[in-house]
Amino acid sequence: MNSLKPKQFTKRLLAALPERARAVLSSRYGLDDGEKKTLESIGERYGITRERVRQIENYSIEQIKKSDFFRREQAVFTELERLMQELGSVISEEDLLDLIAKKEELKNHIYLYLVLGDAFRKEKEDDEFKDRWHVDSDLSGAVHGALRNLYKNLEESDLVPEPEMLGLFKDQLKGVPERHKEEGVLRRWLGISKKIARNPLGEWGVAHSPGVRAKGIRDLAYLAIRRHGSPMHFTEVAKVIGKMFEKRAHVATCHNELIKDPRFVLVGRGLYALSEWGYSTGVVRDVIRDVLKKSGPMSREEVIEKVLKERYVKPNTIIVNLQNPQYFRKDNSGRYTTT
Repeated sequence: MNSLKPKQFTKRLLAALPERARAVLSSRYGLDDGEKKTLESIGERYGITRERVRQIENYSIEQIKKSDFFRREQAVFTELERLMQELGSVISEEDLLDLIAKKEELKNHIYLYLVLGDAFRKEKEDDEFKDRWHVDSDLSGAVHGALRNLYKNLEESDLVPEPEMLGLFKDQLKGVPERHKEEGVLRRWLGISKKIARNPLGEWGVAHSPGVRAKGIRDLAYLAIRRHGSPMHFTEVAKVIGKMFEKRAHVATCHNELIKDPRFVLVGRGLYALSEWGYSTGVVRDVIRDVLKKSGPMSREEVIEKVLKERYVKPNTIIVNLQNPQYFRKDNSGRYTTT
């Protein structure tokens, strides 16, 4: 559609209408100033009811579709259909307009062509999906079903790397020809869902989960440490948030947020890990007690080895805690247990 001049083409389409009908349709679709007007505001302007405005809008669409110019220029609508097929035949309205209309001011004109074209079907936004268009009803049904199944299989804590998510989505698209499963198409199909979304690091998960929504410092810290893959000092977490998300994080504020959130475990001096990695909460004494309760009596060396997997501390710190008779005792074989 590179050769198409939307404003001129729209003007020719509207020429089939009486003056007031042309003005009403232009207002409803924002063809003049880019702002779509409501039925109420247009009705107030002309002193008519909102239902009468709707009737004029519907009449205008039908009149354009009956016009000689519309019949002669079907190649434009055929080309638009071809473009939609290349994009996957099913696509969110936002993505479709962004990809076809390079200039913001032309999006409303393309939207009008979608309404006029017989090949295009719109499905309105609901609890599960965004506004979307399709040119293949069967394919649309398959995509919607696959997205529902994909969401059902996700836990709220899941954060799935994009290559893996695309693979999982493919598995749900049973019966859909392979030619439709190109990565760009799969991403656009995922973009239809309101239940599944991608976080700033390109990982997919449940749209409302903190790991995807990631608005506050706590959520960004979680993503930063998770991406790092090992414990981080809170000062480093603050720096990474600034670099990775371009969001300023004060060191003190970052530290306070890490302390408050159960997703993080202090494992050393200023070092924080994720609780989902299996680290125990509490001070070194608590960690020693948990280790002994899980594994039974252990030698000093065994205790040190186990605790060092949970805490970044010096071995001597562990030894000092073991010598506290209020919490631990050594049996006749030299193994430690809890008191």
